[in-house]
Amino acid sequence: MAAKARVSRPSMADVGKRANVSAQTVSRYFTGVGYVGAETRERIAAAIEELGYVPNQSARTLRTSRTNSVGVLAIGAFNYGSASVLTGLGLAAREADVTLTIAQLDLDFEAKGWEPEARRALSHFKSVQVDGVVVSTPLPGVDRLLQDWDQSTPLITVSELPSSDEGTAGTHSYAAGHEATLHLIGLGHREILHVAGPVTRNEALERERGYRAAMEGAGLSPHVLHAATDWSSVSGFQAGELADPATFTAVFASNDEIALGFLSAMERRGVRAPGDFSIVGVDDMPAAAYFSPPLTTMRLDFRALGMATFKMLHHQIVTGERGQHYVVEPELVLRESTAPPART
Repeated sequence: MAAKARVSRPSMADVGKRANVSAQTVSRYFTGVGYVGAETRERIAAAIEELGYVPNQSARTLRTSRTNSVGVLAIGAFNYGSASVLTGLGLAAREADVTLTIAQLDLDFEAKGWEPEARRALSHFKSVQVDGVVVSTPLPGVDRLLQDWDQSTPLITVSELPSSDEGTAGTHSYAAGHEATLHLIGLGHREILHVAGPVTRNEALERERGYRAAMEGAGLSPHVLHAATDWSSVSGFQAGELADPATFTAVFASNDEIALGFLSAMERRGVRAPGDFSIVGVDDMPAAAYFSPPLTTMRLDFRALGMATFKMLHHQIVTGERGQHYVVEPELVLRESTAPPART
């Protein structure tokens, strides 16, 4: 008799739903940690039999004791985005009564030689037996770092360019660049400058890629200014000193800090937004609403990203099941820094 074909492998959550219990209760059934009543055990056993559920390797290797701690390896400079992700992780961890151990690996523009230090941090997390690990990185190459990772310790990667559809989370910087540029095109701008972020960072590359796609899709020529060595307003100011105001009517800045520096440099040169040019940033950092003029920007909810990442990791710790990739989509926040072009 031919075996029945299943659409997808049943999960621990499916067993819980069939038995009318939580996935955590099903986990306790398998690990023996925590009380599960006799009647509940019978329902779970029946659900397992009906669904043909087989625990995955991660579930089979779940520890029978936990430390209620999670390690966080944050790679890259401490800025608004990374700080907000850590804030979200911390909020969700406190709600779950879990302690975070954070290792911050700051890097310069070149970002060379970071792998050994990152491996030492991960080894430390292993040695203190954290229940899970979050690796947050703006750099390419995280796949090489984690290729030998022991999956018995759950791990979630926060990256703009995830290597997997499972156990990963990130923002959608390509969409931020694309939608910001389309907004400017929709206002009637045709000469749009992109003040790019540091080219060694995934987010900057993806935002530039989105900008180029929008420009080329509208039959317009991209114009990219690579002057930033970090995400700061200093880099934006330096770009503003280099840019020729006669060559653009609008600007897409790779983040809000760069936009702030660019605005300041332009104002010193007697060129002001939105009368002389429009400008859009990315992030929607709290100060953006108080720039002069208040900044139109693509909002990315980094705090929500941190909270969702922790919840995904905690679910894997409890059930052994990896969550699907979680992505934060951008949202256009309209303020006074954008307007139709004064010249055509």
